[in-house]
Amino acid sequence: MSLATNFQPLYKQVYDVLRSRLVQGHWKASEALPSEYALAEELGVSQGTVRKALNQMVAENMLERRQGKGTYVAEHTQESSLFRFFRFRESEGEDIIPDTKVLSSSKRAASIEEQEHLALQAGDMVVEIKRLRYLKSEPTIIENIIQPLTIFPDIDKESVIPNSLYGLYQEKYGITIVQVRDELHAVGLPDEYAEQLGLAAGTPVICVERASINIEGRVVEWSKAFCSTEKFVYFSNLK
Repeated sequence: MSLATNFQPLYKQVYDVLRSRLVQGHWKASEALPSEYALAEELGVSQGTVRKALNQMVAENMLERRQGKGTYVAEHTQESSLFRFFRFRESEGEDIIPDTKVLSSSKRAASIEEQEHLALQAGDMVVEIKRLRYLKSEPTIIENIIQPLTIFPDIDKESVIPNSLYGLYQEKYGITIVQVRDELHAVGLPDEYAEQLGLAAGTPVICVERASINIEGRVVEWSKAFCSTEKFVYFSNLK
């Protein structure tokens, strides 16, 4: 196989080929990719070019390096997803695995706001999950999660909703979340969530509006989380 001559750098062309194979399910989660040498031979480029493309994919969380073993498709286990994408911690920075209680799960037509965030059409169906998350037994976060049925068919029939949904997306639907985009707002706690969080309505909380993005760059989940920061903080380590 040889790459087409165009204005893109060679490594970017290799990146596009490999990313396309991931999208098409050519390699499954936790599966090893061929060696850099084998990929270079197949694509007619140098190993250095392949390595540069792979490095970018590792940086974008599509792939992972395993010391002495090679390059693998990134896998969302329950634990890895929580540590990677869950941003609330104690003020000292200690990682916390939340406990989760599902409050409700229902199927309905997408609202206009949801259509805009998820690139849906009028009449498209979504599943809305409301859940309460506990940090060290303290009710701290209440989430409202929207999942399009056009992307996750039959997800409304899941009898058990896992603590980390990203693992379910990858395992059952072949959809890998590689990026999340959070917007934080300081708001008063809505009346409907006051009892679950044990706070008075109107108490200042952080609202985290999250877009979960797959390998293709599409937003496949949209959520809002109302978070008490009396004992815990939103933590982001930028490098």
